[in-house]
Amino acid sequence: MVPNHVGIILDGNGRWAKERGLSRSEGHLEGAKNLDKLTDYVFAKGVKVLSLYVFSTENFKRSKEEVDYLMDLFVKMFKKNFTEYNKKGYKIVFSGSRDNLNDDVINVMEEVTSKTKDNKNGTINFCLNYGSHKEIVDACKKIVNDNVDINILDENLFEKYLYNDLPGIDLLIRTGREIRLSNFMLWQLSYAELYFTDVLFPDFDSKEFDKALEEFNRRNRRFGGIDYEKKTN
Repeated sequence: MVPNHVGIILDGNGRWAKERGLSRSEGHLEGAKNLDKLTDYVFAKGVKVLSLYVFSTENFKRSKEEVDYLMDLFVKMFKKNFTEYNKKGYKIVFSGSRDNLNDDVINVMEEVTSKTKDNKNGTINFCLNYGSHKEIVDACKKIVNDNVDINILDENLFEKYLYNDLPGIDLLIRTGREIRLSNFMLWQLSYAELYFTDVLFPDFDSKEFDKALEEFNRRNRRFGGIDYEKKTN
């Protein structure tokens, strides 16, 4: 069984670099290069939606030098990869707040989103300046602003007010030796299978992804006591 929606917390770039006597920036660059290769492999396996935690709202607490480098890397990465994304039919969306993002980042996000919006061969959801608590609060604010009748508000309607209307995550992968969710897509992770690995993200390749899929398929997915297979058949 292949998960429909995979989320990845891309962790360990800085530690990967430190262990090799490199700068954190060099680690982030290697992580970005690895992501390019991994994305194609994930979709080739049959995954339809890939959510990537690339920068949290809390990451702005890092040094200005590192934040500036990451923002510049995002712009270069999206500009460089746009043609390939479009050619391969990937739809690109972004989840997160626009607060604190510079105009260069916002402009390239808007351009990539607009030009890939009709693509059908897989959705990449870049979670950039993202925090799940803020997403839920922002959704509540939109609901209030829209004067939604409280009597018709249910889970399905609430999901329409999240940053993107995406299916729930089936498999969450966190690289980098940490075992926590770090405020990542908490609403969407309600029934996800969680997979934690000591592998640092620059080394998380296709073989490591296959290990995560193997573990996913060993799980007996249950929704309120109902087997996943029975629920969907």
